[in-house]
Amino acid sequence: MTDFELLKEKIADSGMTMTAIASKSGMLRETLYNRMKGKGEFNASEIVALTGVLHISKEERDAIFFGEKVVLNTTPKKL
Repeated sequence: MTDFELLKEKIADSGMTMTAIASKSGMLRETLYNRMKGKGEFNASEIVALTGVLHISKEERDAIFFGEKVVLNTTPKKL
């Protein structure tokens, strides 16, 4: 699951616009916006491209794109 908050921080830290990031990543701007809204998941080539453009370390990449978010205060469903 993508950690959108962490990804947004990296985008803000980059000083680039979403249009510039999309262009440098080889993505359509609309695709990047849709991914950021949770419409579809980032594919491998998009993750590699964003990692390079945003200068994301392997650890940050894994935390952003491959980490699991823990949902607190939820009750397990009964079977």
